[in-house]
Amino acid sequence: MTKSLPKQGKYKSIIEYIFLSKYLLDADNISFSNSDIENAVLALKISLPKNRYDVNYNLRFRANMPENVLNTAPPGKAWIIRIVGRSEYCFALVNDQPIAINSMLSATKIPDATPGIVAMYALNDEQALLTRVRYNRLIDIFTGITCYSLQNHLRTTVRLENTTYQVETDEIYVGIDRRGAHYIFPVQVKGGTDKMSVVQIEQDFALCADKFPTLICRPIGAQFTKNGLIALFEFELGEEGVTIAMERHYRLVKPETVTSEELEMYRNRLST
Repeated sequence: MTKSLPKQGKYKSIIEYIFLSKYLLDADNISFSNSDIENAVLALKISLPKNRYDVNYNLRFRANMPENVLNTAPPGKAWIIRIVGRSEYCFALVNDQPIAINSMLSATKIPDATPGIVAMYALNDEQALLTRVRYNRLIDIFTGITCYSLQNHLRTTVRLENTTYQVETDEIYVGIDRRGAHYIFPVQVKGGTDKMSVVQIEQDFALCADKFPTLICRPIGAQFTKNGLIALFEFELGEEGVTIAMERHYRLVKPETVTSEELEMYRNRLST
């Protein structure tokens, strides 16, 4: 007889079982596949999730790893799940660097240019949030580059250093600056309780290198909060891995709520 568990508990139980059955001391990379998920379900006597991909997605971007997994990581390190191929994954030990909003950073009010009928019927999902970013040209404002949406919800495979990765990006922008240089901006967006992952940003860099090698790569993250704040991040990749190169906060408001005092404050930012 199969056990009935809440979705979060079921996912964590599956991941914990797979990890502990394969973990070896001092390991920093542990491979597994969809067949391991099926074996874990049988061993734990729980029902198989309808969407097996959601097991990994949930632990990568929404929930924390099980405690028994976290406790095996050395100080300053954390386990993450990477996609390394079609239905192929791995637990990878990386520097523990969560992407978090800087609560001390000031926010800039942007007159909301979202068409009324779009705002009226927009759902509260990632694609709807991306629509607000697009209509308000927030990527242009943030980067200082003239940008155009190339494609949204891109899912593809990239090959880097003899390894094939499956990657997903919420939206791709291309841009051009006053010199005529061309840019590529992969954009990841998160709203509500979903959290941005270093894994996604690493994959965006890999996507740029494989698919757009001649363009200037500037991965962007957009985090929407419950109080209406939009935090935009630009990332760079160096010896220490993925780091935040720039962070800005925006708030979409009715045009009449932007005061002359605020406009003066924004003008003064140019000289500081």
